[in-house]
Amino acid sequence: MKTTFLPKLALGALAVGLLLSLGFAQPLAAQIPGLPAISPHAVTQQTIGISQVTVDYHRPATRDREVWGALVPNGAVWRAGANDNTVIRFSDPVKIQGKDLAAGEYGLHMIPTDSTWTIIFSKNSTSWGSFSYDEAEDALRVEVTPREAPFEEQLRYGFSDVDTDSAVLSLHWAGRQIPIEIAVDTQQLVLAKIRRDLRSTPGFNAAGWATAANYCLQNNINHEEALGWAERSIQIQDTFQGQWARAGLLEQLGRTEEAQQARLSAVETGNEGQVNFAGYQMMQQGRTEEAIALFQKNVDRHPESWNCYDSLAEAYQAKGDTQSARKLYSKALEMAPEAQKPRITGILEQLQNS
Repeated sequence: MKTTFLPKLALGALAVGLLLSLGFAQPLAAQIPGLPAISPHAVTQQTIGISQVTVDYHRPATRDREVWGALVPNGAVWRAGANDNTVIRFSDPVKIQGKDLAAGEYGLHMIPTDSTWTIIFSKNSTSWGSFSYDEAEDALRVEVTPREAPFEEQLRYGFSDVDTDSAVLSLHWAGRQIPIEIAVDTQQLVLAKIRRDLRSTPGFNAAGWATAANYCLQNNINHEEALGWAERSIQIQDTFQGQWARAGLLEQLGRTEEAQQARLSAVETGNEGQVNFAGYQMMQQGRTEEAIALFQKNVDRHPESWNCYDSLAEAYQAKGDTQSARKLYSKALEMAPEAQKPRITGILEQLQNS
């Protein structure tokens, strides 16, 4: 009897087909790590204030398939990516769509519909997809409204509208965008960090206490405690930074006369750059006359500095005193380095034509 042998290539194809028909393709791939993934792994991260938000996910592609309502069915829990759980991590407590969520790591799932989507943050972040999803493990559910968006072949997460207290995390895929609003209480987080840090190395030097006080001054918060920080800084070393913070905090507390005295003390301890900084801070607050007084003090102390004349000229320009501004800019131009001369010349030409 003659035995018929199939070619080796045909046998290989038959074996692969059998394995695929039995559903073994994914386990086989999992047994050989490091091979290119059909849905590649990606991580996106954003700092909001001092808080970190990280999304760890896999990026499926449309590959000419209908996605919404088909590949991703309506009304069913979806892993919001591919392969393992999409995982989202928050370094600090946040608000999601206005609802509180503790710091930590969560499995991110979504339930799509044609109108609103349910976004789910699950305490289980280590599963494969949503196949073993359990509603009892939910940490939070919120509702969001999807938007039309430019077509994206591969699923992508991104952050937008980022500021010190909030950002929008969006899933983009196949002509749809799913925005999720994230908010953090950055000021309270910073204050807690400051209090911890002042019990460590920063608390042993004047600059640490002054920096803490200046943060509160700039944000107009926590005045009484911050005033104590400024005074602690001055006790360690009497510096411009500490005195200026103390003056500003006293003013925010309505203690105007004390603030004025503290401001004078600060100027006496300040160097050229520090007094210049103080002058610009006054200008930003619309206190032009006080800025002029500070810049003039710098000119009197440092008549050899082109920058002092330049700053004083800028203050007079802001006041609308063009004649004084031209005179001072001309003096600055005589002394300025070559790199600065085109800028000052341009200002003088503008003033001449105004």
